[in-house]
Amino acid sequence: MQQQTLHILNGDSLTPRLAEIEVTDDQLVWREMLCEGKTSYDLASETFKQQRISYLTPYGANEKTYVDSFLNPLLNTDFSKYTTIVVWFEYDLFCHINMMAALSFLKQSKFSGKIYLVCSGWIENDPNLKGLGELSDVQLKEHYNQKIELTRADIELADILWKLYCTNDHIRFKKFVTISSSFPYLSNCINAHLKRFPDVSSGLNVLEKHILKIIHKEEIKNTRQLTGYIIQYQGYFGFGDLQITRIIEKLSDFFTVKSERLVLNREGLLAIDGLKSFYNKLSDDTFFGNCSKYEYCYHPSKQILTKHE
Repeated sequence: MQQQTLHILNGDSLTPRLAEIEVTDDQLVWREMLCEGKTSYDLASETFKQQRISYLTPYGANEKTYVDSFLNPLLNTDFSKYTTIVVWFEYDLFCHINMMAALSFLKQSKFSGKIYLVCSGWIENDPNLKGLGELSDVQLKEHYNQKIELTRADIELADILWKLYCTNDHIRFKKFVTISSSFPYLSNCINAHLKRFPDVSSGLNVLEKHILKIIHKEEIKNTRQLTGYIIQYQGYFGFGDLQITRIIEKLSDFFTVKSERLVLNREGLLAIDGLKSFYNKLSDDTFFGNCSKYEYCYHPSKQILTKHE
């Protein structure tokens, strides 16, 4: 069989970069953000399609754009003609959920060739985590040359995690934090996912509380500046500007503008100190996979989820 390689990329911006480092094999761009909104295990199902279109409509998607940009390229790819697939995803939760879905889909498609992972994150002598797009050509080429060959156990794990994500019981993610695998940032991402659920005492999740603390500590003039700040200093979440903007809008009752600066009001101060629960105030229909965000509470001392009572 002729050796053929397919690259599954985490975004369109990576396409020209591969050409620059002389990687010219076939490409498939993963244009999804499965870290939010309802999902189903089978990406080829009508249920999955309708769930994603419903969630992505406020972001400007409709059935035609979604099918053309994501579903058709994925479902119409003949994976059997490739001997090797290289998946390019980053260190963060946003990318890892997409990656788990992609690897699960390859397993369901009965792909039998080799699968490699190119994953950015910590760079030697650099204090900050780096996305693939932030790497120099030399660094990107080096990452490709040092790509990780995924084992059958790795693919099985990805499939299990994607299937679990598509259930309503995310308490079970905790047991996978310490599992051994070839995914260097998996534990960090699972912990980040658990921290997306509301804190048992305040009703805010870790990122929401972090945003309010930034407002309190830094001289932030407006929400646009705040969005940029959070994108840069959000750790392992990996959210984009649209997602961060929506979170900030949801927190708008906790701060005001005073002397050309964002300032926490009384409720904002109570929230960051954990002196009052705002669970009922914030509760909405947010879903992670098939799990309702506000059906659970996060316990920071034990780093676990429990059902909300």
